Amino acid sequence: MAHIGVSWVRPYTRSIDNALPEEIQRPKKIAKIGSPSPAAKSKAVVLEEVHRDSCKNDENSTIAIPANPTEQSVEYVSSLDLKPLVDPEIKIQDLLIELESKDWVKACGALNDVRRLALFNTPLLLPILEKVMAVIVKTMKNPRSALIKTSIMACTDVFSSLGHTLLSSEEKENPAFDSLLLQLLLKASQDKRFVCEEAEKALEAMATSISPLPLLNKLYSFVTHSNLRIRAKAAVAISKCTKRMGHETMKEFGLAALLKIGSQLLNDRLPEAREAARCVVNSVYGAFSTETTESAEQATEDLWEQFCSSNLSAVAAQSVCKIVSEKRC
Repeated sequence: MAHIGVSWVRPYTRSIDNALPEEIQRPKKIAKIGSPSPAAKSKAVVLEEVHRDSCKNDENSTIAIPANPTEQSVEYVSSLDLKPLVDPEIKIQDLLIELESKDWVKACGALNDVRRLALFNTPLLLPILEKVMAVIVKTMKNPRSALIKTSIMACTDVFSSLGHTLLSSEEKENPAFDSLLLQLLLKASQDKRFVCEEAEKALEAMATSISPLPLLNKLYSFVTHSNLRIRAKAAVAISKCTKRMGHETMKEFGLAALLKIGSQLLNDRLPEAREAARCVVNSVYGAFSTETTESAEQATEDLWEQFCSSNLSAVAAQSVCKIVSEKRC
């Protein structure tokens, strides 16, 4: 019997270095942050620009400004809180120089001195008033808002105290006042609310203090101004003037001329001008009815319609008569 040999086979053993770890730790996935689409980018840019522009144009928005210990500021003092100058005779000597100072804080102080002189020392201010108004016009053109507002406040006090001396019926030209009136109408038409409101106060003080007839002659040229806001502010001032005018004063200016002013402003684009036009028409009708009540045999309404038809177009006359009839109702 043949002997079958059995060869010895060495058992296979895995190397310790190749042993699998007890727990397989797979790498964690990292969230991929994708870049925004072009549409999203453009939308974000537009929103950022809108926000920046709104902050830039919004005068009432609160903007964080780094504190500057050397920054100067002025305080707006109401007319009731102003005190008389201790030495007005000395202050008046350098007033014009201080008003034209390049230091805006010093210029604001000089404007407040003008206000004090207007309120408490009018005889001292009156001889140089025209020169003071010319300098005030310059300060109102300054880009600094604080200087503009203070100069407008000075106008208000000058009108309230010296308005009766500014214009007369015989005076045809007054360049200083003409420039000042234009600047006030411009400032009242601005978007800056605090400047606009202050200019409106000055225009109201002007319309209620200055003689209405010469002032109306000055305002008349602004009825056809190309700027609709200036037209509206002038219309409001005209309506305030007509309320103060008596029958004889209106006749001196011309009832037909006032009627045409009111009729023209009735078609204005701004409601403010149209409302002022209604006031003008009603004032003219009041003066007209006073003139015709005792002497006319016909009814005042019939005479009024004839008066409107003879001075206005058919459509304009109908609009004017409708305003008066609505008021009577």
